[in-house]
Amino acid sequence: MAAPKPTSILVADDELSMREFLKVMLEKEGYAVATAADGRAVLDQVDSRRFDLVISDIRMPRMGGLDLLQHLKEMDPLLPVLMITAYASPEDAVSAMKNGAFDYITKPFRVEEIKKVIQAALAARTADALAPEPPKSFPGLIGQSPEMQKIFELVRKIAPTHANVAIYGES
Repeated sequence: MAAPKPTSILVADDELSMREFLKVMLEKEGYAVATAADGRAVLDQVDSRRFDLVISDIRMPRMGGLDLLQHLKEMDPLLPVLMITAYASPEDAVSAMKNGAFDYITKPFRVEEIKKVIQAALAARTADALAPEPPKSFPGLIGQSPEMQKIFELVRKIAPTHANVAIYGES
C-alpha cells in the first residue's frame, strides 16, 4: 500500500531568504514545498502540478500577489491562498479578502501564527472537498440571461462554503 502524498504547498516571494525560510519551516512540518519568485512562475507550476495551498507575497515582479490571487481563484475557487506582505495597507488587505484570500498576514510574522493559519486553511480545504456537490440547478430560481447565468455560477462556487451571501437586485 502506497503512503499518502504529503500536503503540497507553493510559496511565492521575491525575497529568496523568505522563500527559503518558509520552505525549511514547512518541510519540517512534513509538507511538500515548492517555491517561486513571482506570480508568473506560480502559474507555470500550477499548470503542471496540484497544490493544496499557496502562500504568496503581495509585492513581486512580473506579476504581483493580488493579480496572482485573481488568476488562482479563477482556476480553482476552493484553493486556499494566504497573502503575506511587508508593506501592509488597508486597501491591499480589503482587496485580498474580497478576492478570496484565506488570510492576510504582515511580515514579520510569528512562526506559530503562520503555522496556525496554514493549518486552518488546509482544514478548510479538506472540509470543502468533503462538502456535498453543489446543485446543478436551483429550484425556484429562474433566468436565462447572461447576468442570471453569472449569478448561478457564483452560487455554484459559494455553495460548498459556509459563507452567508445575500443576492439582491431587480426581480
